[in-house]
Amino acid sequence: MTHVAAHDLSQLVATTRIGIIGGTGEQGRGLARRFADAGFTVIIGSRDARRADEVASQMPGVEGTGNRTCAVECDVAIIAVPWAAHADTVTELAEALAGKIVVDCVNPLGFDSSGAFALEVPEGSAAQQAAAALPDSTVVAAFHHVSAVLLLDADLDRIDTDVLVLGDDRAATDLVATLASSIPGVRGIYGGRLRNAGQVEAFTANLISMNRRYKAHTGIRVTDIDELV
Repeated sequence: MTHVAAHDLSQLVATTRIGIIGGTGEQGRGLARRFADAGFTVIIGSRDARRADEVASQMPGVEGTGNRTCAVECDVAIIAVPWAAHADTVTELAEALAGKIVVDCVNPLGFDSSGAFALEVPEGSAAQQAAAALPDSTVVAAFHHVSAVLLLDADLDRIDTDVLVLGDDRAATDLVATLASSIPGVRGIYGGRLRNAGQVEAFTANLISMNRRYKAHTGIRVTDIDELV
């Protein structure tokens, strides 16, 4: 039986406001819904505050506002913007995100007639790009492989997948792993230092290829871990 040792979930629910930058997209909306269902106060941000408010009004426990206000008001921020907007977004929000844990779930991918493929990132990964732009934040990489379709499916009360959590600060990765494990069926598992985020982001292209071939919404499971500590 697995358990979460690093953080008490009930305490986190009571004290942690989760902000999702770019939260009106499918991944952002899905994560917002699942965290709100777990009892968290969730704020979704958008370049268009009215759009964020409109989307949030359809999800109990979720507030909507502009990206900057979202960054200021949250305790933990999740970056869920499209890759094309990633660099500008994290750079613009550096001051607002100072002192906070920032979770990057962006996958730098391209698409052509053959399907999805990983893009080269000068910093090594989207998460490392965020870390370079946010020197006063603690950046963690997570939630790359969770299907937005499953997150948004109101008929699913569990999602059978693991979330790899990468970062250089043990307390931050433990906290994010606990957040991931608040979603029924999901385990948050430490996946290495932030320098290893590139291959985790790139593997999303493989999952998309599997989805295309098998008409599925694939995730990952890590074997031989019985006790999460």
